[in-house]
Amino acid sequence: MSEPRSSESGFPIKGVYTADDLPGDLDSRLGAPGEFPYTRGVYPTMYTSRPWTMRQYAGFGTATESNARYHQLLRAGTMGLSVAFDLPTQMGYDSDDPIAHGEVGKVGVAIDSIEDMRLLFDGIPLDKVSTSMTINAPGSVLLLLYQLVAEENGVPGSALNGTIQNDILKEYIARGTYIFPPKPSLRLVADTFGYCRSEVPKWNTISISGYHMAEAGASPVQEIAFTLANGVEYIRAAIAAGLAVDDFAPRLSFFFVARTTLLEEVAKFRAARRIWARVMRDEFGAKNPKSMMLRFHTQTAGVQLTAQQPEVNLVRVAVQGLGAVLGGTQSLHTNSFDEAIALPTEKAARLALRTQQVLAYETDLTATVDPFAGSYVVEAMTAEIETAADALMARVFEHGSAVDAIEVGFQKREIEQSAYRIAQEIDSGERVVVGLNRFTIDAEEPYEPLRVDPAIEAAQAERLAKLRAQRDSAAVQRALVELREAASGTANVLHPMKAALRERATVGEVCGALREVWGRYQPTDRF
Repeated sequence: MSEPRSSESGFPIKGVYTADDLPGDLDSRLGAPGEFPYTRGVYPTMYTSRPWTMRQYAGFGTATESNARYHQLLRAGTMGLSVAFDLPTQMGYDSDDPIAHGEVGKVGVAIDSIEDMRLLFDGIPLDKVSTSMTINAPGSVLLLLYQLVAEENGVPGSALNGTIQNDILKEYIARGTYIFPPKPSLRLVADTFGYCRSEVPKWNTISISGYHMAEAGASPVQEIAFTLANGVEYIRAAIAAGLAVDDFAPRLSFFFVARTTLLEEVAKFRAARRIWARVMRDEFGAKNPKSMMLRFHTQTAGVQLTAQQPEVNLVRVAVQGLGAVLGGTQSLHTNSFDEAIALPTEKAARLALRTQQVLAYETDLTATVDPFAGSYVVEAMTAEIETAADALMARVFEHGSAVDAIEVGFQKREIEQSAYRIAQEIDSGERVVVGLNRFTIDAEEPYEPLRVDPAIEAAQAERLAKLRAQRDSAAVQRALVELREAASGTANVLHPMKAALRERATVGEVCGALREVWGRYQPTDRF
């Protein structure tokens, strides 16, 4: 008899599951859809009343080029936009900063000022479209630019729907696009919570992300344990800033990966909902049911895409998307098949969207809520992941807090060990990757990727020079002084930040003003 296969999280998967594998208190662990502990989904009807939001991640080159792609996606039937920013924007630098050289417009769109944001959303009804922005350290800056453009078009902040990622803690763990040290970064997150409560009340103020940790090698248990531990840290920071939990927690959202290991992924999503509901009720005393609901976006696993035989990625993405839907996601991005090679072409992005549309409209997935409820294998896996994630969260908090654990490199080391194990398994052939270490072909078919024009950098620099020559420089400097004063004290920095951006201060200038006060984060040798 063969050895049992291990899950991604390391526990054995039985060849056959029976009723004996179900938790004894299954009924209380499940609840009804839309009711505590939300194992079966955060809404009573889930997809039976409307499908998940189909949100395709896009952005490259200039704001004008990205705007054209957004219009293409909207015509193709996407329900929400998801903005990818280039690396200089993510790090709070302008396109003409020497450190930005060679990176402008490469992995996302370059946004330097309100003028770029106007072009990015030209002709798009911001009161009708939900927009997600993958931006962290300068997340508040990009949100305010979005709000300013909306106001210029007669759309008040109260009508805006969307999300900023704004999850700085995972940047210290896995991704690296941090600017400030943890303490002022958490202050900026809490200020964003407070600002949006009154100014942009429908906005999801943070998307607490496990996706990037998973892409770095985290197992499903590590993904949700470290993500939820970060969530606890944000809750604590907001409460310490004087906010009541039920005033901001309903606008928190999460972001997870969907791998090809479908059964474990479904179990992971269900376990995460259950843990978060319990933490919010029992640790933080939340009374509003919306505070206990773990609402999340899912993106299919980019790390599992291969440059070899890239069309096979279409199949991988379909399986991953299926797992996200069966797991109860609120919105979904399906990766394009060519993303392991370059930025997606228009055709590849359309096929990715069509994958979601087939799942929503050609299958019976939307006919009933939580079809895996009561499944011997899924319920057993859900309980196993829940127990393991609880134990790992406890190990994080043994350090004092998620930030304390980050500062000694705990999460990073754990993820690196998992990533190393996966790499060894692929190299040895123990982990099969179709087209890479098995079922290979002798020669790959030629593929013409989407290429970003290197002249974009010079064009952005020219736009910045023109902006600085035409704006009221004295007004900009006064606004930046007020921003620095707010950052030095306890006032909410988003109000003076918005004033500076309205005067056409650039993203780099605003972030630079905060760097002067808060400093830059310097990783220790323990990282």
